[in-house]
Amino acid sequence: MKIKFIGAAKEVTGSKHLITTDHGKNILLDCGMFQGKGLETDAANRNTMIDPKDVDYIILTHAHIDHCGLIPYFYKKGFRGQVVCTDATRDLCNIMLPDCGFIQENDMEWFNKKRRKQGLPALDPIYTEKDARDCMSLFISIGYNHYLYLDGNIKVKFNNTGHLLGSGCATIEIDEGGKMIRIAYTGDIGRESNYLLRSPEPFPHCDYLITEATYGNRLHSDRTNAEQELLDIIYDTCVEKRGKLIIPSFAVSRTQEIVYLLNNFYNEGKLPEKIPVFVDSPLAVNATEIFRMHVNLFNDEVHNVIEYDPDPFGFNSLSFIRDVNESKALNARTEPCIIISASGMMEAGRVKHHLANSIANPRNTVLAIGYCSPETLGAKLLADPKPQTVSIFGNEYTVAADIHSIDAFSGHGDYLELANYLKCQDPSKIKKTFLVHGDPEALDNYKRILRKEGWENIIIPEPGETFELK
Repeated sequence: MKIKFIGAAKEVTGSKHLITTDHGKNILLDCGMFQGKGLETDAANRNTMIDPKDVDYIILTHAHIDHCGLIPYFYKKGFRGQVVCTDATRDLCNIMLPDCGFIQENDMEWFNKKRRKQGLPALDPIYTEKDARDCMSLFISIGYNHYLYLDGNIKVKFNNTGHLLGSGCATIEIDEGGKMIRIAYTGDIGRESNYLLRSPEPFPHCDYLITEATYGNRLHSDRTNAEQELLDIIYDTCVEKRGKLIIPSFAVSRTQEIVYLLNNFYNEGKLPEKIPVFVDSPLAVNATEIFRMHVNLFNDEVHNVIEYDPDPFGFNSLSFIRDVNESKALNARTEPCIIISASGMMEAGRVKHHLANSIANPRNTVLAIGYCSPETLGAKLLADPKPQTVSIFGNEYTVAADIHSIDAFSGHGDYLELANYLKCQDPSKIKKTFLVHGDPEALDNYKRILRKEGWENIIIPEPGETFELK
């Protein structure tokens, strides 16, 4: 048996790891899209390193686009195997993949306008919204802690990782000529304490481990202060300065967490009166409905709230915005308000228009609440909160708004939380541990952390590198 690391090797995007069994089955662990570099990633996304028609199964750990976003492209190129995931992951993919296809079409339309002016032929999008909808027929979903037999030699189950609604560590058991080989792939690992979801759960012992290291060199700030910090920023911006608070947020998970906290503030009388809150993202609106469908996955604290407030994602001063004209009207508002809008890295979506209309006003505040890749607008603002200018849609804007971040809302565990999660395993019994989904500094530091905890045979694979699993 072999494993080949196609994506998320020495980087934090494009997760794809290919297992090829001795009896001829190809199992792809995640099928993620490379993100964060605009059209520079187009070639990487089209270079699958395997003919999609040859893939028998895609084992999908969760619904973030850097883990699932190329499934429609594989479908377009002939993949007709099965996509195996949890129930909630399937439901989220059902809205997120078509949304991603719609973005591909729009981005390529804009790009082709520039190509036509240069006398160059038009290019096709990686995939379309229709491709994304069609590929959903291949999804098979199961609940947590239940084995699914893919064939007579392969079975898989998921254990909750607390990273995203439905996220799961995949344990794959493969019978190779009478010898059982157990491979665990964590996907992304959440925080030990989550505002909405249950904490990560132990997973069965494995022979080979593939695990993430996104925050392998970082510790998060104390979450106990995060709620007060958020309230302080709301009061400073909306009450003291009478400005707008712009919260760039990932449409799925981070937005629901922030809305949940604001809902609690509202119920407790802490949210400033008459300050309207807008969730301006059609995807976030749809995702919130998915969250409402899976209340069984919430933690005990949320269930306690639901006992007296049946909808933890709604309160009187909250509005969900779908219509593009209503979104544009928010930019004309001069009254204080809170606008939560995608995307979290500030690279795409409606939030860029809100930033363009708000960032030069000193009364306003931009609050980042998640990870921003180094090359993104969000990272530039956070690295130097008051650069002289930033470019948005090709125009230069002076940054006068306050720039803040609260990293306690991150959905990724820090290196202590990651290492603690792995304590359900006996390091001496694991043949090899592969570290993926991290930049080189995070990977190297996390490798040192694990070695101090008694882990050996730790490998940081190169892109495209292949290993034997015996």
